[in-house]
Amino acid sequence: MTATKVVAFGGGHGLSASLRALRHCTGELDLDITAVVTVGDDGGSSGRLRAERGGLPPGDLRQALVALAGDHPATRRSAGLFQHRFAGGAGDGLAGHAVGNLVLCGLMEQLGDPVAALEHAGAMLGAVGRVLPMSPQPVGIEARVRGTDPEHPDEVRTVRGQHQVAVTTGTVEALRLTPDGPPACAEAVTAVGGADWLIFGPGSWYTSVLPHLLVPGLAAAIVASPARRLVTLNLAAEKETLGLSVADHLAALHWYLPQLTVDYVLADSKAVGDPEPVGRAAESLGARLVLAPVAVDDGTPRHDPAALGAALVPVLGADR
Repeated sequence: MTATKVVAFGGGHGLSASLRALRHCTGELDLDITAVVTVGDDGGSSGRLRAERGGLPPGDLRQALVALAGDHPATRRSAGLFQHRFAGGAGDGLAGHAVGNLVLCGLMEQLGDPVAALEHAGAMLGAVGRVLPMSPQPVGIEARVRGTDPEHPDEVRTVRGQHQVAVTTGTVEALRLTPDGPPACAEAVTAVGGADWLIFGPGSWYTSVLPHLLVPGLAAAIVASPARRLVTLNLAAEKETLGLSVADHLAALHWYLPQLTVDYVLADSKAVGDPEPVGRAAESLGARLVLAPVAVDDGTPRHDPAALGAALVPVLGADR
């Protein structure tokens, strides 16, 4: 029996949670996991390396690799090394950089190919899956945001950069990538075309999930793919999505890719509140709403990988 091919889209902590959950599924399901990662980060260590060295921002790619790292003690130690950040103060060039970001930056320069660099890094970590960028070139993220200035609540301004969009206090009304229509990673397009499942979210909706739908080659592959599609909803609003209801998150998917149909929407039974509007929003995409307890039990809005994995098993293992 062949493995079920799963492609998960996102970036940062949300994608890491999804990948760790898929790892938990592998005890019951034979999964072939591919992560397709946003390349718009311009903050922190990634932003500095992007500005100083060029190339793809490595931070979200690193987090996906670490989430898929093997369980052997040596690879776990290597994963810990990739996550280690150098301490230091102002004027210290290494301060704040994650070791894995520097390794990926070095590999990309050495090999001249981000996919080859990620394959090599994955081998170093014994990764039980593949990590690919959504585009072979870095992108910028811009948003038209209403109400960034409390004194002018109806004024719409352009907010530039993934970090600035992520922390904006207004309401995002439109999202775009720069340059417009960036090329898709060819290997990611191939993975989408051969997938059994495409998984979107959880994660920062405007800066990690929706950007994939703005890469024309990737969007076309997602629409054409014979795979079933699953959307995992967030547990709480972030700054960039304040005022956006759970149902609005689903509406945004349709807004940016009207041809997108979805088979399942997975939401936390407590976080979702009244399931009726979410169920209707899911149905508008062609999806069935699945409610399950997928949050950590300490009250913080974080997905528990084991609980999320347990919720994913019956969905991913269901017959067509």
